[in-house]
This record gives sequence, C-alpha cells and structure tokens, in this order.
Amino acid sequence: LRWGPFALGIALLVAGVLTLAGLYTLQPNEAAIIQLFGAYRGTSRVPGLRATNPFYTRKKMSLRARNLNGDRLKVNDKRGNPIEIAAVVVWHVDDSAKAAFDVDDYENFVKVQSEAAVRHLASSFAYDAEIREDATHEATLLASADIVARALERELQARLQQAGVVVEEARLMHLAYAPEIAQVMLRRQQAEAIIAARQKIVHG
Repeated sequence: LRWGPFALGIALLVAGVLTLAGLYTLQPNEAAIIQLFGAYRGTSRVPGLRATNPFYTRKKMSLRARNLNGDRLKVNDKRGNPIEIAAVVVWHVDDSAKAAFDVDDYENFVKVQSEAAVRHLASSFAYDAEIREDATHEATLLASADIVARALERELQARLQQAGVVVEEARLMHLAYAPEIAQVMLRRQQAEAIIAARQKIVHG
C-alpha cells in the first residue's frame, strides 16, 4: 500500500510531462508542420495555444509576406545589348507542406528561381524602343513598366508554384545599360532622335 501514492505520483508526473510536451503556441500568420516519426500528419494554422499528441514533432514556418531584393545581374536584352537589371519580389508561403517537403530549401529556391526569371525576362524585351519613323511600337523594359511587371509576376508564379509560394508583387528596381556600352548607346539614341526629327520635318 505504501507504494500506491508513489506510483500515483509518478503516473501524474509522466502525464503532466506528456501534456506539456504536446503544448505549443502559434503567432498570427504562422504555421506548424506536424509529423510523427517522419510521416506528415498535417499543418496547424490557428494562432494561440495549441495541444497535440506529445509524440508529434512540430516545425514552425512563417506565412508572412517577405521581400526579396535581387542582386544586380548583367544579361543581354532582346537585341543582344548588355544591361544591368535587378528586381524586388514580394512573396509568401501559401502551402506550407509543399514548401517543407517538395523543395530542399524553399527560401533559396525562391532566390534562385527569381534570378532565373529576371534573366529570362531581360532576354524577352528590348531595353528601349528604336527611335525611327518606321519603328513599330513594342513593349520595352524601360518604357513598359506595368507590362514587364505582369510578365515577371506570371513567370515567377509558374516557377514558384512547386514550392507552395505565392508572388504578391514583382517589379524592376534597377535597369541600366552595362557601363561599357552606356555612353555608346546614349550617343546612338541621340543620333536616332536627330534623324527621326529630320525625317518628320521632311515628311511633315
């Protein structure tokens, strides 16, 4: 009989420890990925104090919006002119299970895929329109900010869908000719503008 209270105390202590082990808290816009011995058991997104099976492991993940300020890249535009370009991307994790299990490192995945998307974007548009009387109107990196931004968002979303990431906004934050041709291109544009103005006077 004297072992009864001791055994009861041990049992209560173990139960208390297990109960505390199953408690966790979540902040707003935070998720917890729940696993049992490596097997995925679901995702909790309800903020506050939560309780679960004490044998479950929990990995927290932020669902808040994040900014990615891309590095300046030197690439060739649609006409083969070397330019410097960089973009800012606003994104957040939407599917935490995909972010955790479908890619190795979702933050690095966002960075690498964003760089690839910006490189592809630069090669799809000319830096600036040609100044000629017979030149056709075309969207350019310099003059068509909204069109370029939408194209970048579409490509980024297609690339990042695999990681459960949603792109909220993407825009160019730096755009310039590469230093080695900047002066040459400026003189070329000035010459084209003069020729176009003369042709307009002649035909006007």
